[in-house]
Amino acid sequence: MKILYVSSEVAPFIKTGGLGDVAGSFPLAIREVGHDIRIVLPYYSSIKAQNIDDLKLEVDYYVDIGWKSQYAAVYSLKRRGVIYYFIDNEYYFKRYNTYGEDDDWERFIFFQKAVIMMLKKIHFKADIVHCNDWHSGLIPLYIKDLSEYDPYYHNIYTVFTIHNIAYQGIYPAHILEEIAGLSSKYIVEDGLKYYDGISFLKAGIVYSDIVTTVSRTYAEEIITSEYGQGLESTMIKHKDKLYGIINGIDYEVYSPETDEYLRANYSIEAIENKKLNKLELQRKYNLPQNRDIPLIAMVTRLVEMKGLDLVKVILDELLIEDVQFVILGTGEIIYEQMFKYYQEKYPNKFSARNYFNENEAHLIYAGADIFLMPSFSEPCGTAQLVALRYGTIPIVRETGGLKDTIIPFNEVSGEGNGFVFINKDTNELLDTIKKALNIFENKDMWNLIIKNAMSTKNDWEKSSKEYIKLYEKLITKSSQ
Repeated sequence: MKILYVSSEVAPFIKTGGLGDVAGSFPLAIREVGHDIRIVLPYYSSIKAQNIDDLKLEVDYYVDIGWKSQYAAVYSLKRRGVIYYFIDNEYYFKRYNTYGEDDDWERFIFFQKAVIMMLKKIHFKADIVHCNDWHSGLIPLYIKDLSEYDPYYHNIYTVFTIHNIAYQGIYPAHILEEIAGLSSKYIVEDGLKYYDGISFLKAGIVYSDIVTTVSRTYAEEIITSEYGQGLESTMIKHKDKLYGIINGIDYEVYSPETDEYLRANYSIEAIENKKLNKLELQRKYNLPQNRDIPLIAMVTRLVEMKGLDLVKVILDELLIEDVQFVILGTGEIIYEQMFKYYQEKYPNKFSARNYFNENEAHLIYAGADIFLMPSFSEPCGTAQLVALRYGTIPIVRETGGLKDTIIPFNEVSGEGNGFVFINKDTNELLDTIKKALNIFENKDMWNLIIKNAMSTKNDWEKSSKEYIKLYEKLITKSSQ
């Protein structure tokens, strides 16, 4: 099969969250079994700054954006058997921010139109175009619209993956004709219409051939009013083409045995070496070095949906215990200030870093004992998967992909890879943490949980097979 995978971010070139990780690892698994999958993303200035020396100019052309004709250049690069295409335009992508610019709607309309044109320009007749989140939500509509009068786009099928339904790309309706060059006939309830505007995410849901999301539970959640973010009726209408497939992680990038960012590498057969990373993490985060004190960690965006208001309520009571707590991440100023306050109040127990650093994140995954994810909503989550890989035991709320991947530890049977609480309740959260801390004191039992965690398989092997079945289902449909 020929597959074009479209994403606004792809690790290791550019990553702001889980989408970048997925786009950086999932296509490699598809390529591993012999399919021709290629990736396309914007050529941001932050990628240019990496001075990649083996980029090749494939083609250049102009893209009509409203009354303007904007230059596009396509560069290519081959790594690990996969071809990456970078779409360049300095006006749109020479910015300080990846997202959050005042003209994001125009930037990503340009990107999507450039991708559609690129297919013909580089003579890559894809069987499947796999789009991700609102930044590529118009592409399924563009393909359907173009196929009405251009045979080249016949039998190109689209898959659209929702990584987080909260981010919908909602903009004024007039830009559809004026900027995107699409007919206003699509501004209807079962189209792009979202109240008085249009939603790029909704376009992907409505006009793609298959919709996926990143866990089975999240697929069930987004057809409800609690999680559907105003699109639940649209999801219900299109639920027959909705599939929930759990994300995986790249086992070459996240490997305690080979990870170059660690103080000491270790394995399930040599768990004791994990403690050397704990000592290094304590040193780096200005905490007393102690192998035996339980160390709780979070690596997260500092936003409400991550359950930080629950954490705020319990911190004073938790830090009475003989524990340490580290957190790495940026986000809303209210949470950054909150964690700075606790760092000043408990300097020997609490350490916060209000930035993101990949090297430090790896050290935290390896050095901590417990990884906390009390999320209100978590479509899939990759952090808990990485924590399992490194033998750092997750405590999670039962939602989305957290529910699908973390099995509550059973002290009688010895089964389970983490700890789970159900409700958005501070007492439940604190009780669950205290349960984990009690078990931590039993070293044999704690080592058993570590082994269970590290034995959990969360690479892309199983999930990539599920996607291949969906791709084949569409291609078989076209030949009938």
